[in-house]
Amino acid sequence: MGRFVFKLPDVGEGTAEAEIVAWHVAVGEHVREDQLLVDVMTDKATVEMTSPVAGTIVALNANPGEMATVGAPLVEFELETAPALASAILPQSSPPEAPPELSDASPATVLAAPAVRLRAADLGIDLHSVPGSGPAGRITHGDLDDFLAGGSKPTPHLSDGVEEIKLIGLRRKIAEKMQESKRRIPHAGLVEEIDVTELESLRAHLNATRRADQPKLTVLSFLMLALVRALPDYPLINAHFDDEAGVIKRFKAVHIGIATQTEAGLMVPVVRHAEILDLWQAAGAVAAMAAKARDASAKREELTGSTITITSLGALGGIASTPIINHPEVAIIGPNAIVERPVVREGHITIRKMMNLSSSFDHRVIDGSDAANFVKRVKALLEHPALLFIA
Repeated sequence: MGRFVFKLPDVGEGTAEAEIVAWHVAVGEHVREDQLLVDVMTDKATVEMTSPVAGTIVALNANPGEMATVGAPLVEFELETAPALASAILPQSSPPEAPPELSDASPATVLAAPAVRLRAADLGIDLHSVPGSGPAGRITHGDLDDFLAGGSKPTPHLSDGVEEIKLIGLRRKIAEKMQESKRRIPHAGLVEEIDVTELESLRAHLNATRRADQPKLTVLSFLMLALVRALPDYPLINAHFDDEAGVIKRFKAVHIGIATQTEAGLMVPVVRHAEILDLWQAAGAVAAMAAKARDASAKREELTGSTITITSLGALGGIASTPIINHPEVAIIGPNAIVERPVVREGHITIRKMMNLSSSFDHRVIDGSDAANFVKRVKALLEHPALLFIA
């Protein structure tokens, strides 16, 4: 028998520490080599750590939400045979340290994302009773839906308790970034009403006649083309502002961030060089990047470097919104829900498909008149979509 200490490895790019996001094992559990141990998060990415050995866990040396430095002990194992790396063995004479007090170990032995665990807890579902369909039996939101649909609904109960949830991992990063953006950027908001009746008619026709290898078109595809058409006349909007150096960086290339909701939280994958994409290519790029963000396969360089961001809740977009600028960008565009409503056209009331476009601008860089003229230009392109295809 021997003891083995797994230390936080150097995950590259000069990272000195990482946040413990979620444990996938518990004290007393026997794990196999290469079994998933823990998710850690650096400023660059979230990384899954697997076990270098097979053995029984005797200590987990950090709680979710805590920071661990590179080289710090993460997990201690009791091995049936001595490990090959002698430097990782604790002296046999050393008494085993008492494991730190962590959360209940039972749910930790079930593979599930933090959002799935939280939802199961809210519903009063024991994850041990839910069959997992994901890799290695990981439980997904769909598995919870199937469990509930199968009639295994928990008995409702009343509670006056208050639950404290610590922000960790990506949720913490999102909170910090949003706070920093609101603190540093004086937002100027603008909401414009857009008649998208012609656009929706064109979109429906193109989707109905598209080839099998062509992606389905969404409003975002047309909005991306509209931005590409309008931005050359308003170069300060396709820019970054380094407020510490007092420098504006204008970009000729249009790299559009697409705010995407995932199980882990909000992510912004980037469609690069949107200025060279046609309508179908734009739609395909959005679908591909959103899929990568949702299945956590997006690389760091695919989640950074945007010059302007689109944020959309689709059919849930409401009447208007107040989007927060993705620092250090200076503008963000948010299409809201498309609804049919009566409007006046040439003195007559008619039913049209209308959509509000909510935008925010960094008022230090963009004057109100430039913001209004830019949005009116986008409005004209969307209301008369043929203009999108005229050079």
